[in-house]
Amino acid sequence: MDLDWNKDERALYDSVVAFCKESLQHDVGVFDANSEFPRDAWKRCAGYGVLGWRVPQELGGKGYPAGLVAYLMEAFGYGCEDNGLAFALGTQMWGIQTALLNFGNDEQIARYLPGLINGDLIGAHAMNEDGSGSDAFAIAATADADGEDFLINGEKSLVTFAPNADFAIVFAKTAPDAGQWGISAFLVDADTPGYTASAPDAMMGLRTAPYGRVLLEGCRVPARSLLGKPGSGASIFSFIQTWERSLVLAPHLGAMQRLLERSVSFARKRKRAGVPIGKHQAVSHRIADMKLRLETARLLLYKTARKQQEGKVDLMDAALTKIYLSECLTRSAQDAIAVHGGDGYLTAAGIERNLRDAIGATIYSGTTDVQRNIVASLLGL
Repeated sequence: MDLDWNKDERALYDSVVAFCKESLQHDVGVFDANSEFPRDAWKRCAGYGVLGWRVPQELGGKGYPAGLVAYLMEAFGYGCEDNGLAFALGTQMWGIQTALLNFGNDEQIARYLPGLINGDLIGAHAMNEDGSGSDAFAIAATADADGEDFLINGEKSLVTFAPNADFAIVFAKTAPDAGQWGISAFLVDADTPGYTASAPDAMMGLRTAPYGRVLLEGCRVPARSLLGKPGSGASIFSFIQTWERSLVLAPHLGAMQRLLERSVSFARKRKRAGVPIGKHQAVSHRIADMKLRLETARLLLYKTARKQQEGKVDLMDAALTKIYLSECLTRSAQDAIAVHGGDGYLTAAGIERNLRDAIGATIYSGTTDVQRNIVASLLGL
């Protein structure tokens, strides 16, 4: 992929930055402190078209290729300081919409996709359980056939949007003796009897993208709620994860750009003994490292995005991208705090929030340790 974006693409980037700065001016610090989801900002994003960027035109979206959507999400991460909101949008694009577009039937797409695009509906991805975690397929939830219905029982944890979702993609065992090939996926509306969502869990970061638990007790769903074929849940999950790991961290590039520019400006203005602190090597080298991480992370992301567009992305690409971008923002946020000193440590400055948010990316969608295991395995180790 040529990173020399054309005039129209650069204009789209600039328009996204302008939209964020003009329309997403909610006080992120307040929402973060209250672990509150900015619903109005979400609707404005939908009205601007963000949630339709990757949806084909014939289904009501813009039909942008994956690389361009990633580029525009980089712009979003630069223009909007709410990292939780950027992450939440990504979960819908690369997770929920990917599942529907690739595995949903016409009825399911017609039922859920329009609401996802206009912001009226929010989906959750209910796979993780207390006893599974990094061993994703070691779930205990079951879906037993009962006539023409299924009865789902189990409890899901660390579910993004659990407290706010209108429906969830629930993974449960329909054939427990078949291992991962006995897992199926279901589209379950949140108002279905037996479906209970918890209040938001208190978290270190990404507080504007609420996490919680989903309890399923005798939750009866019709057979038409099955997403894909029976037993295809593991394949659906793996497919979604490859997309998420590849592209959900695109806003990190914008956040790193923001932190870099802010650190450069501060290092030029702040003086010690009459000399700008940027003249001190201990400061300038941190900022140089921030620039290096940004440029190398950008190259890796768009290489993966190009391969995703061409249908050539693999587990190695996704794992490397997930590891590198998550760790780059974490390190750059640490460096930004160090450059700003005490000012950077203050909550009011909004810099430390980037570090708290960044650490989450080293955990969700597969921890960096798991990603390194994948890389090592694919290298024959």
